[in-house]
Amino acid sequence: MSFLKTQIKGNYVIGDSDAVSSLYESGGFGRLRDDSLQLRFVEAAYLLSRGKISVLKNGAELDFDAFIQFAAQQEEFFELKYIVYKDLKERGYYVQSSATDFRVYPRGGKPGKGSAKSYVYVRSERMPILLSELLGLINEAQNVRKQFILAVVDEESDITFYDVKRADAVGRFEGGMSAPYPAEAEKETPVKAVLFKERVILADQETADLLYNRAFFGKKMDDERLLLSLPEALYLAESGVLELYEMDGKKLSNEAFSENAARIDSEFLKKYVIYKELKEKGFVPKTGFKFGTHFRVYRKVESLDKIPHSEFLLNAVSPEYEFKLPATSGAIRLANSVRKRMIYAADLGGRREYVEFERIKM
Repeated sequence: MSFLKTQIKGNYVIGDSDAVSSLYESGGFGRLRDDSLQLRFVEAAYLLSRGKISVLKNGAELDFDAFIQFAAQQEEFFELKYIVYKDLKERGYYVQSSATDFRVYPRGGKPGKGSAKSYVYVRSERMPILLSELLGLINEAQNVRKQFILAVVDEESDITFYDVKRADAVGRFEGGMSAPYPAEAEKETPVKAVLFKERVILADQETADLLYNRAFFGKKMDDERLLLSLPEALYLAESGVLELYEMDGKKLSNEAFSENAARIDSEFLKKYVIYKELKEKGFVPKTGFKFGTHFRVYRKVESLDKIPHSEFLLNAVSPEYEFKLPATSGAIRLANSVRKRMIYAADLGGRREYVEFERIKM
């Protein structure tokens, strides 16, 4: 068999003009540099494994095993990238190695004949990823209108692909409620509600019925009383619908209630910021405990006689949050299995970020 001869130069494998016509023009491999072809190590490994090229290092030819051992010493996580590159090529995609690991072209497209559709970033299941790092990668893809895909390689070298994007990247991230609560719930004097150990009880039947039946706040304790979660109670107090009290009759300021709530639930403060914004965007957030998340979120609830399925599950996270991929994978799989989207939300001070994960097939 006739091999195209290439040689290692620095961090690339270089082919001559014959390689340009044979590999770049026909197969979309590498990048053109003057009259030569510049291949990344994963591209060269793939071509070497298929007998398309030979690779020389200081005049000596390397077989496949020797080459990938060399490449793995030069490029961090080379073997992970090769696993993903090989998989994508075998699925029929044109793939270019790049700073974001890979650029993947849509079916029917290839380098020199159109633009890439997706950026693919490779990660081991053992490697956590910071929210800040993920947002940077999403920004990089979004700025050039590319889809951002996270390719996670597990213990057994299987690959799971995730489409990762801002939840409002397509369309408007808005709920369908015209108001967060019925206007009739606002009275000249706010209604009294009492903080017990872990929740708030509202004993005014008229207000309880309005909040529960028309805005899906809380859960009825009986015909007269409404049990409210901590975020619901604070939101209604800040809106002037409720006044909050302790069980001994002492009035609680909103600040004091918030401090108490943070002692009851160590995640209350970060959850509440997101809860409040979701309400203001017209959504109906409720506890996501049964799904192992902070919230399950409805776009609109028109009637309690026929409550729709919630649209997405949401976890509120800190700006320093680190995605541990096995746990993240479990959350995404559960959300997808119940036909919901999985979103992570963070308060970054001047803005909120909503990052959505969706498991996809390539």
